[in-house]
Order: sequence, then structure tokens, then C-alpha cells
Amino acid sequence: RLRDTPEDICFEATANAIALHPARPLLAAGDVDGDVYLYWYSCTEGENRQLWSSGHHLKSCRDVAFSQDGQKLFTVSKDKSVHILTVEEGRLETCFPKAHGSALNCVLPIDNHIFATGDDDGVLKVWDLRKGDAILEARQQEEYISAMAVDGNGKILLTASGDGTLGVFNVKRRRFELLSEPQNGDLTSVVLLKRGKKVACGSSEGTIYLFNWDGFGAASDRFALRAESVDCVVPVTDSIVCVGSLDGVIRAVNILPNRVLGCVGQHLGEPIERLAVAPGGRLLASCAHDQKVKFWDVSALGGLVVDDYRRKKKKGGPLRALSSKAAGSGEDFFADLRDEAEPAAGSDSD
Repeated sequence: RLRDTPEDICFEATANAIALHPARPLLAAGDVDGDVYLYWYSCTEGENRQLWSSGHHLKSCRDVAFSQDGQKLFTVSKDKSVHILTVEEGRLETCFPKAHGSALNCVLPIDNHIFATGDDDGVLKVWDLRKGDAILEARQQEEYISAMAVDGNGKILLTASGDGTLGVFNVKRRRFELLSEPQNGDLTSVVLLKRGKKVACGSSEGTIYLFNWDGFGAASDRFALRAESVDCVVPVTDSIVCVGSLDGVIRAVNILPNRVLGCVGQHLGEPIERLAVAPGGRLLASCAHDQKVKFWDVSALGGLVVDDYRRKKKKGGPLRALSSKAAGSGEDFFADLRDEAEPAAGSDSD
């Protein structure tokens, strides 16, 4: 039987990190026990299956990422190590056992040879697999590096930190460029939007900070969500991101004009650790403290055009449902975007 989305994948321990393969229906996950899993996922009922698992990490696996060609899986851990596994068999191909001096937090493949890692002390390293060593090491931020992003040319690397700053590094020239002024709360995520002209950072205070590509010193705009926090952000389109929060709700947010569009899904009352978007932008995967990976249909977001015009909306009501699995019904959502229709009571806004 065909479903709109794959069935939930359940784990024996909380999954800290998930990643979706750039070309195939494969999901990688790392859990708090240090185990790494690869799953095949499918919208056909009963077709999800585990392909392999790896227990090489001694402590919690904090991030997983596929290489751009989809042949390798990078994993980093609280045990300070970086592992590179083959996607086909889960075989450990390369290992940097003491990659950093403190626990690793995130990893980002930049091209097929270069990747970056960030740790709990704010240290960034950029590695070249051809040399088998780091080609850039910098500690410009005072707190943990929570997330990283790179431009389409693989030249400028951005790091979000728990000290509230956004770091800018030039990978090609192997040097630190600048640090933004500190924002309120920890910066928890960083993504590129608007064809690379805008950068959005989530914060633990529940605010999204926007930076212009050529103006990283200070935020150009900020958008406070009605959420306890913005713990993870993934772009679904060039203007729409999905945001995971401590309250377990996944919100769809349009950037410029800034709008909370509604709820894509939820892990009821369980903090969301990570979000990932499948190739093509139709499926969103999420992992939370309920030890599950859930899938959500976000295909409707791709066709949305959000008008600059704003109506007065009632505050404090429930979020509008944007998928059939989100709490409530999504039938009335599009009516709210049509000019002739009155908005239903209780939709959320900024």
C-alpha cells in the first residue's frame, strides 16, 4: 500500500543527527550511544529497512553528513573522532581518532576532498583528504560551533556558534575573515537563502537573524517566532525554511516577507534535534527525543507565493496545519493565502 510519506523509523536510543542521501532514498542517523545506521526508506508500507549499522564511535554520534557524490558518510562524535564510512557497506574507510582537542559537534563536506569540522570549544578545522590532515585551524569563537554552511563555490564557510556570533572563513585562502557582532542567545543553525544573497541563523531565543551576503558584521533583519527556540533550520525552497524547536513543533517560515506559514508536523512535546530535506524537496525528515525519525510531505510549500500584504490576524491561536499528518487539518491553509478569503481564526503570525 502506498503512503504519502514513509513510515516512522524507531531507534533504541535518541537519534542526535540525521542526513538524507543527495540522490537515493537513504537515511543516515547517529545516536547518543555512538551507533550509526543507514536505512532505505520508501512510501510503500513495510518497505523501510535497515541496510547496516556501525558501532565504531565510543561516545555519542553528534552529526552525520553524506559526501556530495553520495559515496561516503562522514560522522563526528563526542569522542573527538571523525569517521568516514562507505555508504554501500558501512565500512570504515578513514578515521581521525583525535581530530580535535574537545568533543566534536558538526561536520560539513565542502567538496569530494575537503570537509570542515567544529567542536565544543569553538575550534574550526578544514581538512583535505588528499593530505590526510587539517589545512586550516582556527578558534575565533568562544563557544561551541553548532552548525556550518558553505557557498556554492566552496569558498566562503560560515560557522554559527553558541557565543551568538557568525564566523566567516575563506576556505580557498585558508584564513579567517570576520566575526559578526553577538546576537541574543546561542546561534544554533545557519542556512543560505535567496540564491545565496541572504543568510538565516536560528537562535536559542526563538529568533531568526538575517544577514546580507556582503554584510556579515551585523544582522540586517530579525524575526521572532512564537517558539521557545529555533534549534535547527533547513531550506525547503529559496525563501521557505522549516524550523525545529524545543516544543516539538516543525514550523514552515517564509523569509522576506517574514511569515510563519504554519505547522508541517510535530513530535508531541519532544525537542527536535535535526531536520533534513530529501532531494526534490518533497519529503522532510525529523528526529527528536522520542527516539523516532518521522517523515513529512512538504511538497505543497514549493508552490507557495507569500504576498507582502499583511492582514490583521488573531494572536495566540494554534498554528495552521500544512500537511495531513500535522495536528489539525490542512484543508483551510491555502484559503488564507487567497486575497478574497477571510483568514480563519487562530492562525499564527510573527
